Amino acid sequence: MEKFKQLGLSQEILNTLENAGFKEPSEIQEKTIPLALAGKDIIGGSATGSGKTLVFACPIIENLIPNRNVQALILTPTRELAEQVADSIRKFARNKKLKVLAIYGGTNIESQIRKIPYTDVIVATPGRTLDHLRRRTLNFNQVKFLVLDEVDRMFDMGFYKDVEMILKQCPEKRQTMLFSATISPDIDHLARKYTKDAIKVSVNSYIDHSKLKQIYYDVESHMKFSLLVHLLDKEKNNLVMIFCGTRRNVDIVANNLKKSGINSKAIHGGLSQNKRLRTLDEFHNNEVNVLVCTDVAARGLDIKGVKSIYNYDLPRDTKDYIHRIGRTARAGNEGKAINILSNRDYENFGKIINDKCLTIIQEELPVFETIHLEIEPNRGFGNRNNYRREGNNRGRSFRQGSRNNNSNRRNNGGHNQGRNFSRGRFGRR
Repeated sequence: MEKFKQLGLSQEILNTLENAGFKEPSEIQEKTIPLALAGKDIIGGSATGSGKTLVFACPIIENLIPNRNVQALILTPTRELAEQVADSIRKFARNKKLKVLAIYGGTNIESQIRKIPYTDVIVATPGRTLDHLRRRTLNFNQVKFLVLDEVDRMFDMGFYKDVEMILKQCPEKRQTMLFSATISPDIDHLARKYTKDAIKVSVNSYIDHSKLKQIYYDVESHMKFSLLVHLLDKEKNNLVMIFCGTRRNVDIVANNLKKSGINSKAIHGGLSQNKRLRTLDEFHNNEVNVLVCTDVAARGLDIKGVKSIYNYDLPRDTKDYIHRIGRTARAGNEGKAINILSNRDYENFGKIINDKCLTIIQEELPVFETIHLEIEPNRGFGNRNNYRREGNNRGRSFRQGSRNNNSNRRNNGGHNQGRNFSRGRFGRR
């Protein structure tokens, strides 16, 4: 705890951190907590999981006295992150009796309205915050601390104008802290407009690339799920996250994994908030070891101990890919990122592999059993009892890497004509 003591924290917070198992500050904490405690506006470049919540929580906890006014506002892009941040601040401030409230959509607004008059710290998503402002059930006249967490994600989700509208409701005299994994022109513009003499702090990625192995498999589209099941069977009880491009794919993969005997749960924006939070709790507590998700779970959430990341659908750009793989290989632990490619992923993967900072190695396809993938059609398209099945045979069979791939291509009626995807096509072995 000696390094924490050097940051200027009170003994009360130091005791809380020690009881919570903190031993030494992360890079973002060491560089930024003294600035935050000194009242400086901050623009922090820091990846998910680097420990920035403690950075902005410290000045709030050290300086606020409970008075039944909203004195601190923290905006986050997602409901899950709002809950996570609110819970962390409650733990850090357990001896200060600060009232912390998370507000977001998908829950009863009337319950939030009843609690707001007794709240000191609000952690909120932009949409629900604007709902309250329009209803005049929330005002920020007494706000002393304004934090924008995961700003780039908020802007990616289209919240730029919403954020500006909210900022205009806050007093000019305040401390403002912006945290983002990447600093875009939009973030620079916002910072120039709404911060005063802000100090920029950037830290290295929290991922240890020396401990992160990145690989890819090239497989026929109809064998993608079969390969996934084969690879997951070898994970034993490891915590695993599987990323899909759409909510529908998340549901399809999660449901079929359960049928294959793999303990998995889905999480995406189409589920109720209670179900999403319950799923995250089960994953945190190792009750479920495979989480199938959209990118909503790649940003902000503090999920420790993830051993492997699977990209079942490849993201569209390198930034999203890096956010996904950032869930593993943390704090000195080893991790693996496995990309399962079929023809629909080649364009996206081509963009990712061109990043000179990434080394992704092709692996030979193993021998694996064909698993029939049941796909429920979209509502309104046919009978729910009619399913497409992965693979051409009703029985189970075993497939092996390149030999069967070549056979499949020859027998595919010219579907893959013109495809130039030989081993090493993307240039790294």
